[in-house]
Amino acid sequence: MKELYKIHAELCKVFSNSTRLEILNLLRDRELSVTELIEKTKLSQANISQHLSIMKSKGIVISDRKGKNIYYKLTNPKIIKAFDIIREVLTERLKKNGRFIQEL
Repeated sequence: MKELYKIHAELCKVFSNSTRLEILNLLRDRELSVTELIEKTKLSQANISQHLSIMKSKGIVISDRKGKNIYYKLTNPKIIKAFDIIREVLTERLKKNGRFIQEL
């Protein structure tokens, strides 16, 4: 059982970075190329690649080369369910504390 907790903690590290959360949300229901991710996030290719590499090593995303482009997609749609549940909890807490941010 302790091994499962260790693996769980490693997977949750992906959720501990705002850039990876943004990428995760962008990949929510479609695959995107690295170029598309760069355009949408306004981050450098090196930065995006570093985060995608971490996400790939944790089994969150898979890649597929199509010609010159590499496309990424989520390995399991349940990842988005976890993302959405955490976001709902945070939104509820912010509303309760009177600190709701409009962009949420």
